[in-house]
Amino acid sequence: MSVKPEADILITGASSGIGLQLALDYANQGLQVIACGQNQERLAALSAQSNNIQTLAFNVTDLAATQAAFDSLAVIPKLIILNAGTCEYIDNGHVDTALFKRVFDVNVFGLLHCVEAMQARLGNQSQLVFVGSTASYIPLPRAEAYGASKAALSYIAQTLALDLEHKGIKVTLVSPGFVKTPLTDKNDFPMPMLVTPEVASYYIRQGIQAGNREIHFPKKFSFILKAIALLPMGLQQSVIKRMTGKAA
Repeated sequence: MSVKPEADILITGASSGIGLQLALDYANQGLQVIACGQNQERLAALSAQSNNIQTLAFNVTDLAATQAAFDSLAVIPKLIILNAGTCEYIDNGHVDTALFKRVFDVNVFGLLHCVEAMQARLGNQSQLVFVGSTASYIPLPRAEAYGASKAALSYIAQTLALDLEHKGIKVTLVSPGFVKTPLTDKNDFPMPMLVTPEVASYYIRQGIQAGNREIHFPKKFSFILKAIALLPMGLQQSVIKRMTGKAA
């Protein structure tokens, strides 16, 4: 589908999971959505569900392709939800730098490529929404690469919020708990307080509409992790070991 001159919202990582649900829900509200992703077949299936959804296919890990994609837009939407992400785990503390690089290339540098590609065209009332994770709050077994990438994303969001405020550009950080998506379907461990993409989309859309700088959910789960993060490191790790079944 060709991209129309203007749209209300741009969403990356829109071919599945949270991004797909956000695209559908915003489109059902009558808003014009640009849904971005790599998989053209999935994007075509998404756009077929609503006349309010346009698609843009590119790989966020490729800066040149990301720049070209955004340059093709006559106007950059005011609301930009940077949701593209991936997850890989390590086992028994075995560090694999190639794995770390794959995760960071999408979760950190992919997001930064998007910001760099459109930053000259952002202005007063633009809003960047970074989709991170509650995994950034505390250290979790096997999540060295994923958690570190989301912690980096959180820091970037918070510092850009300070540095871009004078331009009238707002930055919002979203930190979901476990959401049932193709990524979490691969998890082989219990996922407490798992929510559906529909619930995640509701929390995100409500938080954006309310003007929240931080959106985290489900609240009970995220507040428990925030509380654990306040503990001294030794006590924090002891609690995490019990919580994840790693205690001796």
